[in-house]
Amino acid sequence: MKTQKISHSVHYVGVNDRRKSLFENQLPLPYGVSYNSYLVVDEKIALIDTVDACYFDVFLKKIETATNGRKVDYLIINHMEPDHSGSIRLIKQQFPNIEIIGNAKTFDMLKGYHGVIDNLFEIKDGEELVLGNTSLQFYLTPMVHWPETMMTYHKQEKILFSGDAFGCFGALDGGVIDTTMNLDKFWGEMRRYYANIVGKYGVPVQNALKKLGGLEVNIICSTHGPVWTAERAKVIDFYDKYSRYEALERGAVIAYGSMYGNTEQMAEAIAAGISAGGVKNIVLHDVSKTDLSFILADVFKYSALVIGSPTYMNELFPGVAMLLHKIEARGIKNRIFAAFGSCTWAGVSVKTMLPWAEKLQWNIVGSAEEKQALKTEKYEECYALGLKIAASLNPSSGGTF
Repeated sequence: MKTQKISHSVHYVGVNDRRKSLFENQLPLPYGVSYNSYLVVDEKIALIDTVDACYFDVFLKKIETATNGRKVDYLIINHMEPDHSGSIRLIKQQFPNIEIIGNAKTFDMLKGYHGVIDNLFEIKDGEELVLGNTSLQFYLTPMVHWPETMMTYHKQEKILFSGDAFGCFGALDGGVIDTTMNLDKFWGEMRRYYANIVGKYGVPVQNALKKLGGLEVNIICSTHGPVWTAERAKVIDFYDKYSRYEALERGAVIAYGSMYGNTEQMAEAIAAGISAGGVKNIVLHDVSKTDLSFILADVFKYSALVIGSPTYMNELFPGVAMLLHKIEARGIKNRIFAAFGSCTWAGVSVKTMLPWAEKLQWNIVGSAEEKQALKTEKYEECYALGLKIAASLNPSSGGTF
């Protein structure tokens, strides 16, 4: 098993998972996912995080290659989520005297998940571990995105082992460092990863960025996705903007549910109006067809959100209701909003969505509702609503396209 070196002392020993179809059994993985683990080799050897237990055989072979038969002295646990901690008991079987490094919250979870209670060394924020010529410093970063999360900093080589932070979906196709691969697929998958995994925790992410802001970082080693070198500034800027809920681009997401096509036609009319108003970034999503993880990623990306729903059993269409729940749970701020909907005899959807947006303190620009099929005058109303949304995105309102 060949391993790839990240630096003089750091080896990549992670694995790819191209079989799993759903991350956390809910989020589609069209490009797979990587579970990244790293070995720091000096007079002592430290393993930073493990991998999903399904891939332990491959993982162990990589460790054996990188260590050349030497024992691993320390296991550093930056994050206890099972896709990274799943191999801990197997690693302990392989290296019975390995010392496990973590914080108090780490060890509570370690006992609960794996029953491991021995050879533990608890660290505090800012403490260091010396491996020889290498010093590893630990920074607690709670709720990015679990309570126990922390990051490890290689002081000599300016490497930040960041746990899930700065990660993304997508298996690594040959190379592991950003300069050795085509990154096109990873930017969208980073946005989707952030929106669905980390998106609720904007304040803790900001706290972590401030805490680490004084460090010189040349390499970022996340637990998912590429190792960031040349693109590290872009990745940090991405997390900074998203954790402040800033839209990356001016544009509109139109997400709708439609049973028989009438609400869908309203969505098309609104989109036509937005386009006529000069906006190019327009994305339409049918919640019954597009997985909500992709819709959430676009909600984080664009500055306006337009949601449509028929009245269904005197409530919102189920897919729309779930989308609203996910958006609210993530505390997304500072969006332009409009609502639309249709019904046959009693309209509930728009009356439900407008108070929801008011609670989030969004900028509500209007709404439209139709009974039965879409008629000419209502088409014109939807088109006019689209123009109004476009005007709210106009450069004179403070934005650019």
